[in-house]
Formats: sequence, structure tokens, C-alpha cells
Amino acid sequence: MYHPQKIRNIAIIAHIDHGKTTMLDALLKQSNIFRENEATTERMMDSYDQEKERGITIFAKHTSVCFEDYKVNIIDTPGHADFSGEVERILGMVNSVLLLVDAQEGPMPQTRFVLAKSLKMGLKPIVVLNKIDRPHARPDAVLDATFDLFNELGATDEQLDFRYCYASGLSGFAIQHVNDPHVDMKPLFELIVSAVDAPKGSLDSPFLMQAATIAYDDFVGRQACGRILEGVVRKGQQLIHLDAEGNQNKVTVTRVEGYLGLQKVEMEEAGVGDIVCVSGAPDVTIGDTLCDPKNIVRLPPIKLDEPTVSVDLTVNTSPFVGRSGKHVTMNKLRERLDREKRANISLRIEDFDDDKVTVAGRGELHLSVLIEAMRRDGYEFSVSKPRVIIKEINGAKCEPLERVHIDVPQEFSGNVIEELSRRKGEMQHLSTNEHNITSLEFIMPTRGLMGYRNEFLTITRGLGILTSIFEEFAPWRGTIPGRLRGVLVSMCPGKTSDYSCFNLQERGTLFVGAGEEIYEGMVVGENSRDSDLLVNITKGKQLTNVRASGKDENVVLVPARKFSLEQAIDYIQDDELIEVTPDAIRMRKRFLTETERKRKVK
Repeated sequence: MYHPQKIRNIAIIAHIDHGKTTMLDALLKQSNIFRENEATTERMMDSYDQEKERGITIFAKHTSVCFEDYKVNIIDTPGHADFSGEVERILGMVNSVLLLVDAQEGPMPQTRFVLAKSLKMGLKPIVVLNKIDRPHARPDAVLDATFDLFNELGATDEQLDFRYCYASGLSGFAIQHVNDPHVDMKPLFELIVSAVDAPKGSLDSPFLMQAATIAYDDFVGRQACGRILEGVVRKGQQLIHLDAEGNQNKVTVTRVEGYLGLQKVEMEEAGVGDIVCVSGAPDVTIGDTLCDPKNIVRLPPIKLDEPTVSVDLTVNTSPFVGRSGKHVTMNKLRERLDREKRANISLRIEDFDDDKVTVAGRGELHLSVLIEAMRRDGYEFSVSKPRVIIKEINGAKCEPLERVHIDVPQEFSGNVIEELSRRKGEMQHLSTNEHNITSLEFIMPTRGLMGYRNEFLTITRGLGILTSIFEEFAPWRGTIPGRLRGVLVSMCPGKTSDYSCFNLQERGTLFVGAGEEIYEGMVVGENSRDSDLLVNITKGKQLTNVRASGKDENVVLVPARKFSLEQAIDYIQDDELIEVTPDAIRMRKRFLTETERKRKVK
């Protein structure tokens, strides 16, 4: 067990793609926790399958490394604004944060958000100017911009006097001054040890800990993960578990585990400052307190910002129901969402209706990660169009606004500005650099951003970068135009024919290819006009025994446009649903349920 004075607890925070997980790879490799011949992968901390596929961090994860006689506990956090609940939860577990800023791009929207949270909690960040070895790196200008951001966010004089260094996570070096030789990460380790305060608390005090995250082990069940605030914990020790309502339960510690590199290691005992997983409290959830029976203290609950977007999950009522999913009933859906509710407090899951469960989160990506996880577990269900959460503030109807940051080649900037203005966006900033890349900043309603990302990629030919972050709730901005084009809807079931697909190509863009099975009411394409169109896509060519005078036209089909889950969520309108199954994502026109019909009649 390490003495608290020899422990350092830090979190790595940054905007998405500024190199947090790659930086952590370099710290792990140079801390001598792997054997010389041990194989290691890129982005080692991204262990969840969706993280590897999407190339982003979704869940905050803990690790620890040794430097000289110090133990450094590090928490890797998500960089995407939709998962900011993960960042908010873990900031209470650390004594400082490494704020990574790309030495070329500079501070971005998520940099502002995570920095504001850490400054508000009184933490003194260490700034790391990452990717210093890039050809267009401009460290001095980025350092000045970061200082201005600290100042703008109301940092104290002590916080403004932040320590900083330069680094490259990919190349595996850190330096104190720009002209220093590029050797290893030792300067960063030394900076962490000297600049980060040791955790407060006494080993002699009664045990006290708050569950910041929840883990699950097949052998010992639910585990409360958090930083020990006071005292020592051992296997077999009696503790009191206090939940959000203040109810007390006596529990016995069955296992204490810490982290070393990528492994969880069982510990005989752990003390103040250590980040550990404690087993033995089967009903523990995030924000609950574990304390000594002799000194019962209930810690304040962990507060998170409210969700801004919600969707309704209902049972799948399409003709293809049950073909690939194991769990298709409402009871199964509710059981799965109840489990999620206990482990993920940044999602708000409400069950007010017999026909549906409403799930609210920070954004469409936040919700799609849950939907994708359920789909992979064999669940089959329908998802409604996302809608923003409306609040009443001082008697006024208010909706969420987002700060949108866009980098786009100058030739496409006019189209982007025109479209965002149409969607009630207000431009805050515009500049063009020497590479003809235009940077735009807008404040706009979340509603206006829904369904725009697909269009943005098309307009900019995939060269634009769009990021957004929640700004505030503000008065309702009025009606925002929806999708400009209608859809092609199948009027009958069957298999699509290449003859029909070929003839319908003139009418719009198809979402299905030849030989695919479809049903009545399924959305099979996008109309070139603004209205929906019923089509027969199963009709084959009429054959006769009369020989044609000319040659038959060659059937050349344009590849069908396939939607990912997020693209489908972005695309659909109020009268459409997404059918989510383990092997397919389909869009269809919405049929009213019996309950909804009765409501409409009333």
C-alpha cells in the first residue's frame, strides 16, 4: 500500500481526436509495466468494441503506472461532448487534470467544456501541447489561445499560473522547452509528480468512499469504483452502504481491487488516495456512499448536467419481427433499460407509458451507443425521431442551444453559412487561414442541428469538420424547416427486382439493392421531390413471346445508399421509425398504436 504522499491522481481531458488515448499508450509503454516481448496494441485503453470501431473513447477508464517511488493513477476520459457525463463524474476523483491541446488546432469546443468543469471544481490543470512534431504546429499561438481561454472562463490567479509542457503521444516524448531533445515521457512524469497535489485525508480516519463508476464481475457481482477519501479498506471489513435516499445497508467487503497498467489486481488493503473497486455491496449505484459503521457520513450526490435530446423505444411491430432478435417483448426491453439506468446516470430513462420507454441523453451519438449495444445483445425494437427536451424558465418556453464549430474549405463555406442560417443559427465568428480553411462558429438550436450532419458531409464532400457542444437553454427560436426531400415508400411486400430498381433510380436515391426482402410501408429510398411517393419496387419485367425489335437496355444499378444507426436517427421525420434488429437497420412509416389511436380520437 502506498502512502498518500506518494500517490498522484490525474485525469486526461481534451477535445475529441486531440490524442488522449495515444498519449496514455506512451505513458503505459514507458512505465515498464509490460514484458519486453509482450505484444501491445494502439489505443490500449479503448477496450469496448464500439470504441475500437468508432475510433473514440466512450467510457472513462482507470489505470495506474509507477514512476520512481510514486504511484500515478490516471483516468482516460471521452473527448466527445455527448459523453461529457463520464467526465463530470470522475473529476471528483482526481487532484489535477492534464489538459491536452492540439498544437496545430488549438482549443476547441470540448476543450472549453471540460476546462470550465475542472476550473469550477478548483482543480489546477497542467496544459500539454500535444502533436508538437506536426509540420504546421504553432505552439506559441496555441499556448496564448489556451491562456486566453483560462481567463475567459474565470480562472483564479493560481489557475492562470498553470504549468505546461510540449509532447507528442504518437512519437512518445515530452519536453519542457521547444528546443529540448526528443527523448521520452520522463519530463511529463516529473511535471505530474511536482505539480499535482497529493490526495488529502488520513489513513487513521474511519473509511469513506463515494462510488463514481460501477463495474461488474461475473464472480463477485457489482463493484463500486472510486477514490478512497479517508481511512483504509480491507477484505472482510464491515461497511455501511448509503443510497441516494439515505437508506442504510450493512455490507461486507468481499474483494478490493486496484489497477496496474491494463490489469485489475487484487489488493490486501488500500488506503487514502487510491482508486479502487470494492466488491460486496450488491445494490450500489453511482453517487452512493460507502463508510465505516462507527462514522456514518452521507456524501452529496454527484450532479450532472441535464440531458437535451430524447427518443422513444417501442416494440418492433414490422412484419419482420423476431426474424433475428432473441428479445422482442416490452418486458425484455424494460429489464434491459432498468439495468442501464442503474449503471449510467448520465442517461435519463423514464417509463410513463405502456407502449414505450423514453430515453434521454446528451445527443444522438450518446443515445445511439446504447441502442447499438442493445442491438448486439439480441434486442429488437423501434426507435422514434429524436426530439429536444423543452424546459420552462421564468414562464418562457426554452430549448437547448449548441455552440457549433466548423472547419471547412473556403469554397464550401457559403453553402454552410446559408443552410445554418436557415436553421436559425447565429454566426459568432468567421476566419480563413493561409491554407484557405474557413473556421466558423455558430450558436444554434439543437433542433436545427438534427439531420444536418449527413447533409454537411455531402455539401463539403467529406472535407468539413463539425463539432458541437451544449451551450444553454434559451427561448424557443420558432419553426425550423425539416428535411427538404420526401421518401419512396414500398406499397407491397416481396423481394426487390433489378428491373424496378433501375426504373426508380430516376425518381431519387435508393436505400435497398436488388434481391432484398422488403415489406409494405418500408422506406426504400429518397424522393427527388419534397413529397413522399408510394412505389412498387418488387415488380419484374413483363415477359412475352413477342421478340423485341431493339436490344434490351442494360440494367446498370447505382449502389444503394446504406445508413448507419446515427445516420438513420439523423434522417427520419416525425412520421417515421427506425426498426433496429441484430442484423439490420430499416426505416419505415409509422403506424399508430392502439393507445395512440384512442388518444387521437379523443
